[in-house]
Amino acid sequence: MPLFCAASLARCLLNNSDAGILARMQLVLLSGLSGAGKSIALHVLEDAGCYCVDNLPAPLLGDLIEHLRSEGHERVAVAVDMRGGNSIAALPSQLRLLEANGITLRFIFLDARDDVLIQRFSETRRSHPLADADTTLAEAIARERDALESLASLGHHIDTSHLRPSALRQCVREFVALNDSASLILLFESFGFKHGIPLDADLVFDVRCLPNPYYDPVLRPLTGRDAEVIQFLAGQPEVERMRADIGNFIANWLPSYIRDNRAYLTVAIGCTGGQHRSVYLVEQLAKQFVGQAQVLVRHRTLAGA
Repeated sequence: MPLFCAASLARCLLNNSDAGILARMQLVLLSGLSGAGKSIALHVLEDAGCYCVDNLPAPLLGDLIEHLRSEGHERVAVAVDMRGGNSIAALPSQLRLLEANGITLRFIFLDARDDVLIQRFSETRRSHPLADADTTLAEAIARERDALESLASLGHHIDTSHLRPSALRQCVREFVALNDSASLILLFESFGFKHGIPLDADLVFDVRCLPNPYYDPVLRPLTGRDAEVIQFLAGQPEVERMRADIGNFIANWLPSYIRDNRAYLTVAIGCTGGQHRSVYLVEQLAKQFVGQAQVLVRHRTLAGA
């Protein structure tokens, strides 16, 4: 950690008159791959009342917090990524120091598949921050992914590969709307295997073996949130057994994730198209764990439609 940054934070934290303001400060840190949607997310945070700073070099985070604290800002959002150079490697130690001294910290890490990022850069005709005359776009994305690998697991990981901007905005709004409880944030996410496994999943369960409402012409256009599909799946013994098995697995291991100081856990449930079975099971599991953690629900295929 750069010495001047640590010293700045130490001065903030040792000043008793500032301790209350600092403890009230809510910091949302935003990072991730270029082209994954950080600009969209930062605009959402600004609309939510955060004082936003984009493209901050990681070593300056401590000085920024000290300055904004002295100005009385209580809600701050900062985007830190590879545009600030390799100094981003110092970020994890800075985050530990901030959290250890009472700042309410939430970290969002945005990601997307390489082919999606390449398509986005091609469509917008913008240059990648790590690309140059000797580096192709694919190589620049690979370099950035390697450099940020250690950060991806520290935050609330959102894979934007199949999310429309409106769906990403909703994801960020729901995340920042959570209360300031220290309890783990448990995200249940449905997806379709035909679209690929989400990059943000910590646990993945394959439910394609279950009876499929898709083959009923009446149920085909509906989703796992519609009453007719719910009635169909609730009446299938295999579906209930799968729900119970997944629920028991999560219930048995959730305390271990909490003891490991995990702040976020994403459980992905996948069926073929991500429309019926996975959606139904995500909704049921989310209801089961309300009260045991801060629960979020995301339906990737439905949100991307």
